[in-house]
Amino acid sequence: MRIIIYTGKGGVGKTSIAAATAVRLAAQGKKTLVMSTDAAHSLSDALDLPLGPDPVQVAPDLWAQEIDSMQETERNWGAVQSWLAQFMNWAKLNDVTTEEMLVFPGMEELFCLLQIKRQADSGLFDTLIVDCAPTGETLRLLSYPNVLNWWLEKIFPYERRLIKVVRPVAKLVTGGLELPSDETLESVERFIRDLEDLQTMLLNPEVTSVRIVLNPEKMVISEARRSFTYLNLFGFHTDAVIVNRVLQGDVGEGFMSQWKELHERYAEEIEQCFSPLPILRVPLMPGEVFGLQPLQQVGEEAFRDADAGSILYASRSETIRKDGEAYSLELLLPFISKEEVQLTQLGDELTVHVGSYKRKIHLPRTLMGRPIEGARFRDDALHIRFGGREPQH
Repeated sequence: MRIIIYTGKGGVGKTSIAAATAVRLAAQGKKTLVMSTDAAHSLSDALDLPLGPDPVQVAPDLWAQEIDSMQETERNWGAVQSWLAQFMNWAKLNDVTTEEMLVFPGMEELFCLLQIKRQADSGLFDTLIVDCAPTGETLRLLSYPNVLNWWLEKIFPYERRLIKVVRPVAKLVTGGLELPSDETLESVERFIRDLEDLQTMLLNPEVTSVRIVLNPEKMVISEARRSFTYLNLFGFHTDAVIVNRVLQGDVGEGFMSQWKELHERYAEEIEQCFSPLPILRVPLMPGEVFGLQPLQQVGEEAFRDADAGSILYASRSETIRKDGEAYSLELLLPFISKEEVQLTQLGDELTVHVGSYKRKIHLPRTLMGRPIEGARFRDDALHIRFGGREPQH
């Protein structure tokens, strides 16, 4: 099983590249599903075929799916919604639009992500190609399980025990409100456990690769750099950068020649920024890219010198090293400086804060009980040095 996730700034042609990759893999005889988790679906437009919330076969060995967030919400959150609706009736909030209040912001997109796990577990496909939302939303969603898992481990057990204790008298005290049932609590726990399993799958570099799609333009390159940093922060494996809509050949003089000069200049910058990642280039096509035949041509251009389904670059974003009695944790965080990072250690939990994102790392056994002694940047990596184990009292 391979999972390939495409992300990038809105408008760079991410959906077309994802669909083209799927078309190419299917042509090689690999059972491939291309799925859109973006709320603003455009996969059906790229394929020029009608799609639904479940996989639809669109060519030999090729299926496509535009995930329905409402359907996924009902499947994963139905029991919780029922209790929340009961609570809102008890609180006499019937005048509030309850449908919008029964799902917390961002959760519909998370339910869509769980389709990746469902389809991977089905065993029906060799490869899943995921067309994600634009970069910022994708990063937010991919970082959610890290936070929710912490809540499940640290807070949920106490809440669950408390509810069991007070449930017998709650109806009397509240005047009829039932506290969440075991079914409701199990629904919450199952949802978070599924997210945890999904994250394990997505963080496995032998299974999942992230590919960043960009255009040779200043703002797009800047966002791609930030994306690459944050993907590394959360431990996701990026195996390629795909530069889309590159002007090539003779474009004459005037307006287009100026654009070609810009593209050539930015090509050097992209090479400097992302090397040694493979950088694949797709020329600006002579016409609009929609339908299986044009997508096949894009796939041929993108993967002229690479196998679309293979791991195009192997690296580790996180490494533990031993030097004598000391240990260090190395996090690959390109394009930032030491001053932009904040570290907090609380027991065996390390919080790394970079920009507007933070990651909670549960320290492995090797580093447990060891305080941070220092940190420094070298070769685009944050090296966190740990001291000896503190004595147990």
